[in-house]
Amino acid sequence: MIAASKLQDRPAPALPAIPLRSDVWGALGDWLLRHQRAIRKTQWGVIAAYLLLLIVPAALPLPHRLAHIWTDVTLFAQFVFWGLWWPFVLLSTVLVGRAWCGLLCPEGALSEFASRHGLGHAIPRWITWPGWPFTAFAATTVYGQLVSVYQYPAPALLILGGSTLAAVAVGAAFGRRKRVWCRYLCPVSGVFGVLAKLAPLHFRVDADAWHASQQLPKARPTRIDCAPLVPIRTMRGASQCHMCGRCSGFRGAVQLARRSPNHEIVEVSAETANAWESVFIIVGMIGIAAGAFQWSQSPWTVSMKQSLAGWLVGQGMVWPLETTAPWWLLTNYPANNDVLTLLDGAVLVAYVFMTAAILSAVISLSLACATLAAGRWSWPRFHHLTQSLIPVAGCSIFLGLSSLSVTLLRAEGFQLGWVSTARMALLVGASLWTLALARAIARRYTDSRLRRMAVVIAVSAAVAAVNIGPVLLFWVW
Repeated sequence: MIAASKLQDRPAPALPAIPLRSDVWGALGDWLLRHQRAIRKTQWGVIAAYLLLLIVPAALPLPHRLAHIWTDVTLFAQFVFWGLWWPFVLLSTVLVGRAWCGLLCPEGALSEFASRHGLGHAIPRWITWPGWPFTAFAATTVYGQLVSVYQYPAPALLILGGSTLAAVAVGAAFGRRKRVWCRYLCPVSGVFGVLAKLAPLHFRVDADAWHASQQLPKARPTRIDCAPLVPIRTMRGASQCHMCGRCSGFRGAVQLARRSPNHEIVEVSAETANAWESVFIIVGMIGIAAGAFQWSQSPWTVSMKQSLAGWLVGQGMVWPLETTAPWWLLTNYPANNDVLTLLDGAVLVAYVFMTAAILSAVISLSLACATLAAGRWSWPRFHHLTQSLIPVAGCSIFLGLSSLSVTLLRAEGFQLGWVSTARMALLVGASLWTLALARAIARRYTDSRLRRMAVVIAVSAAVAAVNIGPVLLFWVW
């Protein structure tokens, strides 16, 4: 168990006066610190809008075929959640780190509020298991496809509302003024943590200034109540930081600052990359996400279903072709001619996991070749090279999620002929970024130009495997 004494509810000491920054980013960080009360009010506004758009559509009849986004609450909520919120929160994470988590996220705010007034128990070790981000992401992604979470309000309420209730329950039980749910259990914390490594903004910690502040005579010990449980003194990256600004100026050593978007992956991840992050990137963000986006459009899904249906009929087993389930287990909306049978559900799950298995095998083999190209086998180097795939993996998820935005807007009559070109430009740009990262990582391990070139070629094979999904989805099928 994590020591409960570390999580006791102590009154926060008065913070030292914050000097005016000479740079705009440091000043912005200090502004966030000074306006924490306004941030809290904004969070409650977001919570109110979130609950309204989540609950009201689930209580209304499904929209008719002539309904529009601007005339139907359900379609409007669908567009806000899946057409705007999800894809552009991911994009914002690449641009400004996990600012959504720290400043706006309703789940995080509610979990912290519950923790402030909750039981304050120590955090059990099972919660800190590093495999939860991948497990929660995989389970939520597959289950969301089974119940058509993007298309219907009831599954959205079940999944998002259930996640919110779980966040509140965890906050009420564990920690004090902490975001235990966000740190360990949130289904999308893994995605946010990985993409935040690309952000050009972060809260930089000056180790020398921190040490110097501790040497001052009669210096009063101070502490920062970091809600996402980040060890601020040793923080070197943006992966876990929620960008809330509460630590800005602390000990004169913490400051919002610019950095190279490549810095954390090339430099910091050399020491911090691990097996669970590699599994999350390769199997989760690339493999499972690709299968989830593809299955409904893939001709292979139809072929698989037809082959299995023919075999089942030949065996005299027709019940899998006819049996349905409640909407909270399998999509079941007869009025919309949208019903999944047990066979459909089995094919969906099989397709997602087969896609994940094939892509994971190809990408892992390519990365293994890249690892060997840089020298003798090394697992740390393998995990480090895996980090180079973050740009192209994040781009493929963004394109998959934004496809719903495009579909909804086209249904409203918007002319979006530029979308195909924009998608290609994003995919090419992300692929080149990945290869640039691979080259920079290879430079850390070998001085040989030939070996570095071999590393980039091997990673190129992994990039090609990642790009197969978007290319098939947007330009072939």
